[in-house]
Amino acid sequence: MGATLVADCARAQPQGPVGGIYTCVDRNGRRLTADRPIPECLDREQRELSPSGTVRRQIGPSLTENERAAQEAQRRKEAEERARVVEERRRERVLTARYPDKATHDVERAAAIQLVDDVTATAEKRVAELRQQRKGFDAEMEFYKKDPNKAPMTLRRKIAENEDSITEQQRFLAGQDQEKRRVHQRFDTELALLRRLWDEQRAPAAGTSQVTAPAASR
Repeated sequence: MGATLVADCARAQPQGPVGGIYTCVDRNGRRLTADRPIPECLDREQRELSPSGTVRRQIGPSLTENERAAQEAQRRKEAEERARVVEERRRERVLTARYPDKATHDVERAAAIQLVDDVTATAEKRVAELRQQRKGFDAEMEFYKKDPNKAPMTLRRKIAENEDSITEQQRFLAGQDQEKRRVHQRFDTELALLRRLWDEQRAPAAGTSQVTAPAASR
């Protein structure tokens, strides 16, 4: 049936006003009128009217259900792509407004790295305290070196907790090393994008100066 409807549209197109007036409501709810089959309404019913306004015939929809579904999926994909491009341009404008030059970007990178270093220093200080605490526990254990099993349960529990705390802090410190690498990677990626955006911003300015320079010399 779809092929027959397409053929009907094709035969109707060259007829011009003699063939009648075509009307339909598109997917956005707009009433369209033309002197030939309307491309925007290939996925829905169109009516051919006589010059007096009576309905001569109904055409379409010219697309099968699968074709309409594919067409709608393509429209959604195109709309999503347009939205993605708009959002990307918005983020780029925000980025260049925040970082007008490399010096500004370097300052924020340094601040982000300093924050990681401060947290790392706090963790390292805690490890040092735990190791100093362990020395006290080891001194107490000297009394039980011949038979450690005779050491009080509270002392053995404190030693176990101390070991667990040191292991946890060391694991955290390893994570901070990874965090520092992630921060540098994020700023490196941003900087690569910013270099392109800065170049694009300078390009129109350079073109303007080249055009206006001869006029100034006169």
